[in-house]
Amino acid sequence: MKTSHRIRIFDREIQVKSSSSVESVREIEEFLQERAAEVALSLPNADQHLIALLVLLNTTESYLALRRGEPSGGAGFQQAVDSMVAKIDTALGA
Repeated sequence: MKTSHRIRIFDREIQVKSSSSVESVREIEEFLQERAAEVALSLPNADQHLIALLVLLNTTESYLALRRGEPSGGAGFQQAVDSMVAKIDTALGA
C-alpha cells in the first residue's frame, strides 16, 4: 500500500506516495539533498533546474553502472559532466 510522505528537496517541500518504508523515503531524501549540495558547491551560479538535471544525470549514470555490474560509475561520464560544469562556470563568469 502506498503511503504519502512529505520530503524537502531544494528547500521545497513536496508530497510523494511510496510503498517504501518511512526510513527508505528519508534515505532517498537525504541522498538527493547531499547530491544536490555537492553539485551546487561545484556550480555555485547554477539555478535549481540545472542542479537537478546534473543530479539526475549523475544518479542515472551510477545506477546504470551498478546494473551493468561495474563497481563504480563510469569515469568517462563523470569527466564529461565535470567538463560541462567547467564550461558553464566559464560562461557564467564564475
